[in-house]
Amino acid sequence: MIVKNVLKDELLTIAEVNALLKEIRERRSGEAEELGYELRRAMRHAELFSHSTPEESRQLVEALLALEKVTPEIAVKIADLRPMTRDELRAIYAKEKFSLTEEELDAILDIVRRG
Repeated sequence: MIVKNVLKDELLTIAEVNALLKEIRERRSGEAEELGYELRRAMRHAELFSHSTPEESRQLVEALLALEKVTPEIAVKIADLRPMTRDELRAIYAKEKFSLTEEELDAILDIVRRG
């Protein structure tokens, strides 16, 4: 497939991708042509790793973005992975040029547990 131009660029959680892929499957269900290998694999991956509804995951991202040291990319990663311990959360922040205090880690984990 050749991409001619990008229409829009948006960060999506796995739950949101899963919902979009389900819409694509429903639209194409009447067609004689079966779904391509890549699309089937993407659908399977999204179904396996989607932990919530698109609305819940977007609410979690918005709640995380209210914190100071959470970028949109990290908020989406946290919403997808749902870390439950400080170590799991530190692994997400491993590439960042700063580290989080224990209080900041706990604040993020509290939001994840509530969300």
